[in-house]
Amino acid sequence: MPGSMKSKKLVPFSKKLSAKPAGPSALLADLRQMIVQARTAVARAVDAGLVLHYWQVGHRIRKDVLQQKRAEYGEKILQSLSAKLVADFGRGYGVRNLANMIRFAEVFPDTQILHSLSAKLSWTHFRDLIHLDDPLKRDFYAEMCRIEKWDTRTLRDKISSMLFERTALSKKPAKLIEKELKELREENKLTPDLVFRDPYFLDFLGLKDTYAEKDLEAAILREMESFILEMGTGFAFVERQKRITVDGVDHYLDLLFYHRQLKRLVAVELKLEDFKPADKGQMEFYLAWLNKHERQNGEESPVGLILCAGKRQETVELLDLGRSGIQVSAYLTKLLPKALLQRKLHEALVLARASLERRSVK
Repeated sequence: MPGSMKSKKLVPFSKKLSAKPAGPSALLADLRQMIVQARTAVARAVDAGLVLHYWQVGHRIRKDVLQQKRAEYGEKILQSLSAKLVADFGRGYGVRNLANMIRFAEVFPDTQILHSLSAKLSWTHFRDLIHLDDPLKRDFYAEMCRIEKWDTRTLRDKISSMLFERTALSKKPAKLIEKELKELREENKLTPDLVFRDPYFLDFLGLKDTYAEKDLEAAILREMESFILEMGTGFAFVERQKRITVDGVDHYLDLLFYHRQLKRLVAVELKLEDFKPADKGQMEFYLAWLNKHERQNGEESPVGLILCAGKRQETVELLDLGRSGIQVSAYLTKLLPKALLQRKLHEALVLARASLERRSVK
């Protein structure tokens, strides 16, 4: 060792512990934490192992038994297998569960993707996912579940509220949806099209038939937890009525949020009427100011969300809001009957995809 460097005397680990003895309460708290963490890790490992086991069972049955073309043959074999497995290993291998395992192996054929998902999703998650017929919708919910750590109740709520159909992503052509989901899977990369919805369900605000913009804002602040749950994971509230002063004139942005995964500020403007072209100019003004004065090192440029009572498709398309980082979404303070909502979302999805395809041809 060079003479200029002083050698460091090592202290045995046991002496480090004895230097500051922990009190009984601190020791007990540490032990409890260790035990809880260990149990959680073991349970997670067991659950992941169970998921992979069920996939292997389903894969083996599909491969070796159900290659016969006759449906009645496969059904008889499944009942016979189930009766023997239940006798040996219990009710977990009943006909219905075996059918779920077969379906599981069928709709999640990629073992690499399966291993990634099984580290975060339980068998109960997968049982809800396998019955979604649309592969893109199924992949969306699986990846968002992994990224945002939804429990099974949250997953069911998201599916029931038609979250996929309400995202900007769902309105893109299938190839673009596949591309974004692949980036999400491989890079954990969230985009605004995955985050923003249209419409937003604000029925929890309890607003009457007639209300002012200040009432809408006040209700959101009062129900901020519910509002953020509807907005999605990752949003953090920053400020209300953000003052923006330019040339000595004060302007006020309704709500300002920060999104952790997007790493950017999100400006929110509330409108009681349908979206108007002038609303775009106002939001662009706010975003330019935030980009200049509030954006921190390492952050992406701010984006804007205009929440309005309604919007006209052609107006939104002509303004090409995506280039400005602006999303326009309607909000519903009273939920429509589910069948009507499904029809409206399906119509909006078909129109949006047709519009994108027309623009791509030009």
